[in-house]
Amino acid sequence: MEKKKISAGKVALWILLICVAVIQIFPLVWLLDFSLASSTEMFTSGLLIIPEKIQWGNYVKAFVDGNFLHYLSNSVLINGLAVIMVILVSIMAAFACRRMQWKLSGLVKTLLLMGMMIPIHATLLPNYKIYSMLGLTDTIWALLIPYIAFSLPQGLFLMTSFMESVPVELEEAAVMDGCGIYRIVFQIITPLLKSSIATVSIMTFLNNWNEFMMASTYLSSPKWKTLPFSVLEFTGQYSSNYAVQFAVMALTAAPAVIVYIALNKYITKGVAMGAVKG
Repeated sequence: MEKKKISAGKVALWILLICVAVIQIFPLVWLLDFSLASSTEMFTSGLLIIPEKIQWGNYVKAFVDGNFLHYLSNSVLINGLAVIMVILVSIMAAFACRRMQWKLSGLVKTLLLMGMMIPIHATLLPNYKIYSMLGLTDTIWALLIPYIAFSLPQGLFLMTSFMESVPVELEEAAVMDGCGIYRIVFQIITPLLKSSIATVSIMTFLNNWNEFMMASTYLSSPKWKTLPFSVLEFTGQYSSNYAVQFAVMALTAAPAVIVYIALNKYITKGVAMGAVKG
């Protein structure tokens, strides 16, 4: 059997990709390394250090003193509700714009997708004014509304792309059997959109998980504050103990990193299929 020859271009591409991967992963490795060291060891020379003794106590302080469980539960609740609402609305909007025949379907879809061009933080002051008038500041709705609104265009784009692959004949057969529109959408079409639902869920979760600017603007009491506030509290409480600050940063980033690593194949597959079909 002849051995396959590896071209110089492919070798160069692999080297380039490895260098990019190392550059991308290094900040996380650096964060973990310094979070397990003592504060006195952090001022040594070199990018990384080898701790004389692993300081697991840094994570204990970060977990207990940072109200980690409270902020984590708020983040999970708010992001979970945002994911559910984005999936629900994007499926119905995609069906209405792609399958239902009405004059303004194209215009409505275009207007919804234009939301992808608006930065989420560009609406800080207008939203704050509106929330103040409606009494929504310092409530869960102050975060849910913008999280859902700014995640919906991306969800609609992906759902519409995937819905095009669903045969129209299935819907026609369902209508002949006497199915109503809601049964068609949720019992026939939705099960066929599992990959797109997974993609939209993961991307919505990751996009909103570490959002801090809106949470700090709209929330004043700790009742609904999310996980990034744990880092902010430690900035003042442990201003000289950098190791504990790195530990709370690592705990804050851990859920999103775990979700991305575990479900990365769905993100890649969903985005690639959505790009091809869109």
